[in-house]
Amino acid sequence: MIKVLLVEDDVRLADALAGALEAHGYEVDQVRTGASALAAPPADVVLLDLGLPDMDGIELCRLLRERQDFGDTAVIMVTARGRQRDRVLGLRSGADDYVVKPLGIEELCARMEAVLRRTRKRVDTTLEAGPVRVDLITRTVECEGRPVELTRKEFDLLVVLLRDAGAVVSREHLLLRVWQTAWPGTLRTLEVHIGTLRSKLGVPRLIQTVRGVGYRLGSAGGPHGGRPVAASARASRS
Repeated sequence: MIKVLLVEDDVRLADALAGALEAHGYEVDQVRTGASALAAPPADVVLLDLGLPDMDGIELCRLLRERQDFGDTAVIMVTARGRQRDRVLGLRSGADDYVVKPLGIEELCARMEAVLRRTRKRVDTTLEAGPVRVDLITRTVECEGRPVELTRKEFDLLVVLLRDAGAVVSREHLLLRVWQTAWPGTLRTLEVHIGTLRSKLGVPRLIQTVRGVGYRLGSAGGPHGGRPVAASARASRS
């Protein structure tokens, strides 16, 4: 699993961004100050806002680079500062990329993937559960050894289920993670996507319905579903 340290003092923005990243399969740790970032455990990627309440993000990037356990961490500055001078300072302070808000989650994920490819950092990018294998960097899916073509929402939905393989995932949680809404009117959309995902994977009883609650990634087959499958993560080089 790719670990992301999100350094952002805007609570609403941080929560929304963390939710979107988690829906795309990333593990996110949120902090809101430079001091908290310096005390945080190592991550694979740091998403760094520059306007922090206790220090400037440029200085924070330099301090993170001085930490031995953060030396190989990819740093992407995500900020409203769009002047060329700020971009140059950010990159020279040790950032691997510099992006200006606002930006979409797809672009951000693509930039993270590109940075990880350039740094050739070895990280856990593969989720597996039963017959299903998902690569989070290439966004590819295999089931029983065969490739499965999924839409973006189907892929995100599968990743959320894989991360909690064996546990019941509520409909509300799936809606929040994949569609960033819990509006009941989208329940039908969720049901349609679950049905399509089941059909494309082609494995009986893999995605089980828990009446009145949500869904669970179950066993690969059998009339009663058998024991739930367990998810695992493997390291692969991007």
